[in-house]
Amino acid sequence: MAKASLSTYQAKRDFGKTAEPSGDDARRAAGGHRYLIQKHDATRMHFDFRLELDGVLLSWAVPNGPSYDPADKRLAVHVEDHPLDYGDFEGTIPKGEYGGGTVMLWDEGTWEPVGDPEAALEKGDFKFILHGERLRGKWVLVRMKPKPRERSKHENWLLIKEKDGYAGEETKPIIERVLTSVRSGRSMEEIAAGNVEWKDSGFNIKRGRSRTKAAGNQFSPPKYVAPQLASLVDAPPDGDDWLHEIKYDGYRAIAAIGGGEAAIYTRRGHDWTDRFQPLVRPLLDLPCKAALFDGEVTVTDKAGRTDFGALQDALGEGKGRGIGYHLFDLLSLDGEDLRRKPLIERKEKLAALLVDQPRAGPLFYSDHVVGHGGEMFANVCKMGLEGIVSKRADSVYRSDRSKSWLKSKCGFGQEFIIIGWRPSDVKARPFSSILLAVREGGELSYRGRVGSGFGDREFETLWPELQKRVVKDPPAPDVPADVRRKAKFVRPELVAEIAFRGFTDEGSIRQGSFKGLRTDKPARDIVAEVPKDTDAMAKDDGKAKGRKRAASEIVTIDDSKDDKAITIEGVRVTHPDKVIFPGQGITKRSLAAYFIAVAEHILPHVADRPLSLVRCPDGAEGDCFFQKHASPGFPKAFKPIRIKEKKGSDLYLYIEDARGLVACVQMGALELHIWGSHNATIETPDRLVFDLDPDEGMDFAAVRSAARDMRDRLKGLGLETFPMVTGGKGIHVVAPLTPHYRWDEVKVFAEALARTIAADEPDRYLAVASKAKRTGKIFIDYLRNGRGATAITPFSPRARKGAPVAWPVSWQALSRLKDARSATVENAETLLKRQKADPWEGYFDVDQVLPLERLKGG
Repeated sequence: MAKASLSTYQAKRDFGKTAEPSGDDARRAAGGHRYLIQKHDATRMHFDFRLELDGVLLSWAVPNGPSYDPADKRLAVHVEDHPLDYGDFEGTIPKGEYGGGTVMLWDEGTWEPVGDPEAALEKGDFKFILHGERLRGKWVLVRMKPKPRERSKHENWLLIKEKDGYAGEETKPIIERVLTSVRSGRSMEEIAAGNVEWKDSGFNIKRGRSRTKAAGNQFSPPKYVAPQLASLVDAPPDGDDWLHEIKYDGYRAIAAIGGGEAAIYTRRGHDWTDRFQPLVRPLLDLPCKAALFDGEVTVTDKAGRTDFGALQDALGEGKGRGIGYHLFDLLSLDGEDLRRKPLIERKEKLAALLVDQPRAGPLFYSDHVVGHGGEMFANVCKMGLEGIVSKRADSVYRSDRSKSWLKSKCGFGQEFIIIGWRPSDVKARPFSSILLAVREGGELSYRGRVGSGFGDREFETLWPELQKRVVKDPPAPDVPADVRRKAKFVRPELVAEIAFRGFTDEGSIRQGSFKGLRTDKPARDIVAEVPKDTDAMAKDDGKAKGRKRAASEIVTIDDSKDDKAITIEGVRVTHPDKVIFPGQGITKRSLAAYFIAVAEHILPHVADRPLSLVRCPDGAEGDCFFQKHASPGFPKAFKPIRIKEKKGSDLYLYIEDARGLVACVQMGALELHIWGSHNATIETPDRLVFDLDPDEGMDFAAVRSAARDMRDRLKGLGLETFPMVTGGKGIHVVAPLTPHYRWDEVKVFAEALARTIAADEPDRYLAVASKAKRTGKIFIDYLRNGRGATAITPFSPRARKGAPVAWPVSWQALSRLKDARSATVENAETLLKRQKADPWEGYFDVDQVLPLERLKGG
């Protein structure tokens, strides 16, 4: 491509006749990456695509305009470079002059090159990312080869949308949906009427002659309206007079548009338009003069689930890229208040308004199902979504919490008030956990501590807010004495969104994870969420009959393909009476029952971690194989997670709940092996494992002694440990870690300790996996601490004779065991009932990191 120059541009124009800028006295400084598109009605209508580079606007004329569909390859004719100030031009070029006709500023923003732009232009494969108000994402300009004997003054290129989160088929192309200026909000006809002129001061609108502005004055943005809220129930209601929508995990938002202006409010009426800026232009481009919307601002993951934590990350970056707006109600339209209209009518108008929106968003119509609430709820939960909201079809819109909107949640998750924190011994962590409460009867009630879900951004956001609010005494009177002694307290003003897996018998959160601060909700509104009985709710309302959802149970399915199939925890299990441990007669059904019985014990260790499976399709005595990557055919209870590898990436598996455990049974998985890190902190392990693997025939007493030696070694380094008999020959010594150091650091530490012990006592130990050298010795297997390596999870069965189980024990109980196979699938439930205390009590409360800094210092 020729060096940037304005000589061709200037030679074609008479600046005494046209209001176009000459480029001689540019008001814009070079050096940026400005992007814009001008719609140009000259000899024929086209779109001028311009990118700033080397002090000019590189320009292409695109006859058919841009398209978000990657299948649409739009011709783009390279034309002369334009001055930077041309990017502010909107008006009319006189007839008879070059390019005579109307010019609209159709889109503007910035762009960023992918690689070296000069080299890409020279090569004819120019990739870039647009950050416009209307066009976003990855695009490419590809130079076409001229046809034989073709002579042309211009190069022909193709403008193509690359596949990304913004790409997709368009019901109606964006150039047909969006017909107004991005700057002034006027149509081509209004610009042609002569209400814009070029002045030295820049772009100037003559408001008195602007028909768009005059019309817009009749429709200013509607005033904020407090949202209608849903009541929590234990199950969705029955009947075709209810509409059921997906419940989204994001920020509730009321959006108002009118007169070329937009405002987006939180549920409490705070103006967050700047934070939700990527939604403003799409809202203004809707085919109406004014409107008031109700919906949820979200970020959606690759599996289609909305994620509040990901939304927090997007907003924390300050640009809000990737956010979407799921609209589920229309409160007013073009000056008409619709709140007294039935919901079904409001949604019909909303759907019509959004009918041409692209699949990629960022505006989405929140569709619904009429009736069939129980079926929809079951399907939504299977998909791993948050739940559903059921709304009476004929209901009017009320700005309060009513019985005509009901919400049913698949799992546990709600807001809690932060009342303090527990300090951390780790320098990189200002606190190890936060203390939480809810309001009950006007008084705060303690609900436990949460220490997971915190990364650098969360610490940076939350820690300064905690320090501002320090108080001496606990705001909740029922904080236990042992918690109170180690805690610092704050004024109860901050609200945290917490995901968790239920409550303990004492009412504390079980397996909680911090998802973000809810700055849109005041602490005074946070009360204990207790699902109401749907039948009672419907009876009180006097209009509908609800239905209680039964507790988890095994239900036989009538299936023509397999009349013996059953459903357990929502997972279809075929051939449930197939024996998988022949010696004990243990069937798929009884193994599933075992997993359900130990679910509350095993899930804290296995959930939300990459998982590898030992699958034995023909049972423990048949052929088995090790599977670590996801593959087609797995039940939906298995979730995929993409993890980077040395070359590219691959999909791994993880599970979240009891459904995942049953799904393991269905897939013939007899052993569950876990990574040493959780999905959320994949590169920083949270457990250190030493597998003490003895030579065949060694007395178990020697292995017990080795485990105590390892415990003492680690205790001397400041690390608390917990023992587990593996169900085979050996013992695992496990040290829980606060995620801090990376995989390579953890593995180096483990290897150094293993080799040190082997060097100190070579007659007892070795640190190399050599069968020949293991005679009479114990191999200290440290290799399970590498990235991608796995270890058997606590409470997992083993694919061995007798159906043994990897069983956590206390150090005291370990001394009484005769072998590593004390627990089996058959006796596990009995052993759990006999235990007076959790043998690994306090495991999840340990806050410790490897003493690498201390060792380096020594």
